[in-house]
Amino acid sequence: MPVREPSFTIGIEEEYLLVDRTTLDLVSDPPNSILAECQRLTSKQVTPEFLRSQIEVGTRVCRTVAEARDDLQRLRRVVVDVAGSEGLAPIAASTHPFALWTEQQTSQVSRYSDLSEEMQAAARRLLICGMHVHVGVEDDELRIDLLNQMRYFLPHLLALSTSSPFWEGQTTGLRSYRLTIFDNLPRTGLPEYFESYAEYQRHVDVLINAGLLEDATKIWWDLRPSARYPTLETRIFDVCTRLDDAVSLAAITICLLRSLFRLRQANQRWRIYSPMLLNENRWRAMRYGMDEGLLDLAKGTIVPLPQLIDEIIDLIREDAEALGCVDEVLHAREILSRGTSAHRQLQAYERACQAGASEKEALREVVDFLIEETARGLR
Repeated sequence: MPVREPSFTIGIEEEYLLVDRTTLDLVSDPPNSILAECQRLTSKQVTPEFLRSQIEVGTRVCRTVAEARDDLQRLRRVVVDVAGSEGLAPIAASTHPFALWTEQQTSQVSRYSDLSEEMQAAARRLLICGMHVHVGVEDDELRIDLLNQMRYFLPHLLALSTSSPFWEGQTTGLRSYRLTIFDNLPRTGLPEYFESYAEYQRHVDVLINAGLLEDATKIWWDLRPSARYPTLETRIFDVCTRLDDAVSLAAITICLLRSLFRLRQANQRWRIYSPMLLNENRWRAMRYGMDEGLLDLAKGTIVPLPQLIDEIIDLIREDAEALGCVDEVLHAREILSRGTSAHRQLQAYERACQAGASEKEALREVVDFLIEETARGLR
């Protein structure tokens, strides 16, 4: 029986870190007035995150990528302006270059307090930020079918978004260190394969009925059926420092899902690969970002990421045209040309060191770079 075409609405959530403009360290106890004023100006589209030094924004349900961009731009601008009035600034990066997780305070929100109590130090170490992209897929069975197929592309999306090369003052050698922290929690990583929505729900119900979960919001896979909305929520991204990069990855995500839907309508589908192979690519994206290529699972060889992204662009061009986001999709080539936030953070660090800065001074230069880049293009 044919499935009705999804709405393919889009929503973007981003998490930011709040830094002191003078010390450039995180602010473990920012004024409550910042969140209150942001909520007043955005109809509560700005919310607290797990740590007091974090803040989250979420766009409205948008009909187009352009609409999502406008809303995200507005939200970023509000946070920049309100934080700036208190001598603070947000940085859109998945880790802070030198802040310590042991110095942070948990937000006084019951679900976060519960998380801290249940997960202990594994949760308290979550000094990390990410970006989530919701795409409207109303049919339950279709949502699971697309989840199964979309798993293949998650490492490609991560490789284009990396922004966490530092941790507690150390160069980690990874482009996305964030996931090494997040993966210490249960129910993270790549999603399982499910034959149907009913099978997915049965698995969730086992955990709920055993008293291990309240609901499916406590499942934190890289891609999940949202427990609150009729959407597929892609969560593998590091938060992008530049607004245009974030919008580009959101555009590619929605176009990939539409492309997979088109394949289904033609009685075709993307091949399902083993978790072992998918996880190998996930690790390569964490370790190298876009530098060393990913495993082309059909060919069984390592292929440079620019070639793989060109293939994805060809695959989804029809969808980008239909959804009016060709320019946003093609922006991925600019990311490949100049590097992700992780690459540019490392370049800023190395420039400062070569100019005679100490390690601490060089890390401060990275934070200055992140402040400027986060606010780029908001006016």
